[in-house]
Amino acid sequence: MKRTVRATKGVFWYNQYIMLARIIIGLILVALGAAMVIKTNKFQEFFGEMAWTYKYLGAGGTRLMYNFIGLLLCFIGFMVMTNLWSAFLHATLGSWLIR
Repeated sequence: MKRTVRATKGVFWYNQYIMLARIIIGLILVALGAAMVIKTNKFQEFFGEMAWTYKYLGAGGTRLMYNFIGLLLCFIGFMVMTNLWSAFLHATLGSWLIR
């Protein structure tokens, strides 16, 4: 009987570490995305301009693209933190991935 208690206690701590890791990874993604949105000019100076964005997005295309990538990172980070990432992928891409 002690073995069962010890095994469930181990599973409990494992789940707690996974949850903590998921929250930390999500916070890192949100922070990176927010930094991309707030400091768009710094990212543009570091990574350079994307010529194709001016063709498809118009004037200010590179800045708009960096802002879009930052917002996407924030969205993904919040989904990772709240454990909705797999549900989102299943709801949107599930019909293509599962046959």
